[in-house]
Amino acid sequence: SLHSLNHDMTLPEFKFIWYMEYSHRMWGRVVGLAYILPAAYFWHRGWLSRPLKGRVLALCGLVCFQGLLGWYMVKSGLEEKPDSYDIPRVSQYRLAAHLGSALVLYSGSLWTGLSLLLPQHKLPETKQLLRLRQYAHGTTALIFLTALSGAFVAGLDAGLVYNSFPKMGEHWIPDDLLAFSPMLRNIFENPTTVQFDHRILGIASVTAVTALYLFSRKIPLPRRTRMAVTSLLAVACMQ
Repeated sequence: SLHSLNHDMTLPEFKFIWYMEYSHRMWGRVVGLAYILPAAYFWHRGWLSRPLKGRVLALCGLVCFQGLLGWYMVKSGLEEKPDSYDIPRVSQYRLAAHLGSALVLYSGSLWTGLSLLLPQHKLPETKQLLRLRQYAHGTTALIFLTALSGAFVAGLDAGLVYNSFPKMGEHWIPDDLLAFSPMLRNIFENPTTVQFDHRILGIASVTAVTALYLFSRKIPLPRRTRMAVTSLLAVACMQ
């Protein structure tokens, strides 16, 4: 099936795909070494506190797990399905897991780095500040979910289904939204539903970030925090 689908592929076209895969893999290994080698050196020199050692080990494990997930994901794209002559592609579930794991790893590394570089603000724990923190955590979860839904869009080529916005074709809600049964399968396997969900989550994320920004304006906050919230809004609009 692989041959019958890509019989007109030239050698330079194949090389382009191969080198993209290869460089991504090598880059991942370089990232692993750039993390593990200095971590081992700092540990050996006794520069890591007890809580930091736990974090370093957790992030280290996550780096290795990320590589393993990548291999597991690519493996799913190389399996010949006897009943299907569809375009060979990786499992959208494994793609979402690989992306989700990368986001957790990146956020964990950034958070650890920033907590070492910047002293924590000692702010009075007001009711408003507590609410802002809860809002921020909720927004983070929503953005994470939106990014994961993007992996399903990519895995199913769902971006090719409808190319109009805000409507999907002629309708606000497309006809084939719940074409698959059981109903739950649509959320993960129906390209129309997957694109629809991604749109809704994207709009919800931008709305949540805007609301967070407007709410933060009412609270006296340090310059650094204000900069972070403003940057978040700018990046959300750009995205």
